[in-house]
Amino acid sequence: MKKKFALSLVALASTALLAACGEVKSGASNTTGNPIDEKVVKIGFNFEETGAVASYGTSEQKGAQLAVDEINAAGGIDGKQIEVVDKDNKSETAEAASVSTNLVTQSKVAAIVGPATSGATAAAVANATQAGVPLISPSATQDGLTKGQDFLFIGTFQDSFQGKIISNYVSNKLNAKKVVLYTDNSSDYAKGIAKSFRDSFKGEIVADETFVSGDTDFQAALTKIKDKDFDAIVLPGYYTEAGKIVNQARGMGIDKPIIGGDGFNGAEFVQQATAERASNIYFISGFSTTVDVSDKAKAFLEAYRAKYNEDPSTFAALAYDSVYLVANAAKGAKTSVDIKNNLAKTQNFEGVTGQTSFDADHNTVKTAFMMTMNNGKVDAAEVVKP
Repeated sequence: MKKKFALSLVALASTALLAACGEVKSGASNTTGNPIDEKVVKIGFNFEETGAVASYGTSEQKGAQLAVDEINAAGGIDGKQIEVVDKDNKSETAEAASVSTNLVTQSKVAAIVGPATSGATAAAVANATQAGVPLISPSATQDGLTKGQDFLFIGTFQDSFQGKIISNYVSNKLNAKKVVLYTDNSSDYAKGIAKSFRDSFKGEIVADETFVSGDTDFQAALTKIKDKDFDAIVLPGYYTEAGKIVNQARGMGIDKPIIGGDGFNGAEFVQQATAERASNIYFISGFSTTVDVSDKAKAFLEAYRAKYNEDPSTFAALAYDSVYLVANAAKGAKTSVDIKNNLAKTQNFEGVTGQTSFDADHNTVKTAFMMTMNNGKVDAAEVVKP
């Protein structure tokens, strides 16, 4: 049975986004991997719990820990309890790599969940691969990140997928013929979405402006944009700058629709934009409760609220599903390599974010939603496809 739920932005916050490097060369792996203990299954958390993107990492840590608590309460994996080794990568790629090394060599974990971002994931996977330990990032989105990476799994859709969705939505739903493209030029995540949008959009891009992470004053670019003839602003970037841009644009009287990827997700977006100015906003999410949701998703929402006294973001939901994917793959496994092999065979796994199947490159394509925000709250969501 399915029911409808309406939640605040935080509950609708999604996935991810995500700065990243190029394809990673991990080198040879330890074909034997780490053995699974007779009494416990060790899983490492490598999340951005402090630093620039802590909003994503802390949400994922909470979702992942909730899943662990539930699995252990239900008897564990083959009667074994999950033992979590939780480490903070501080939103730094070098630290993510160091954490990965520590988890696989010192703690001898059988699998790693995290990091949240593509850049940190790219840095962390090499050391996990060399130890023969699978790593699943709930929310890394960079295209090509898993290419040639036998031990890396991705839990959400890719950047190019988002760019195509935005193009289709802008054209077919918002009837926009002319757009402004305003991109975070310091983020591979944002640049990936922007490239895909440019390749897909059949209308006219009347202005192609850029900013970089850490910028706070967008008046100059917005002044150039304001007097142009356009129907919408496409804004690939993270909540930290996107929220400020929305605030300043609305303050200058720019009232056209603003559309972004899953980087808009999080309460911080509204905090930066202010609820008063966060209207006529559209963004992609991998999780929604404003449309029909499964009983499993309903149970997750209730359990998360009970444990943390807040609504879950999509990052939390993706991490929750990632732990269950690992737990499912750990059934009957003797080593971390067995878990990797079982993960690769995953088809139609039913989670709170929908069904997950891994393709040959260990990417997954999930259902995506376009969220509509007015007055700082999501008031509509619809399933969208590229």
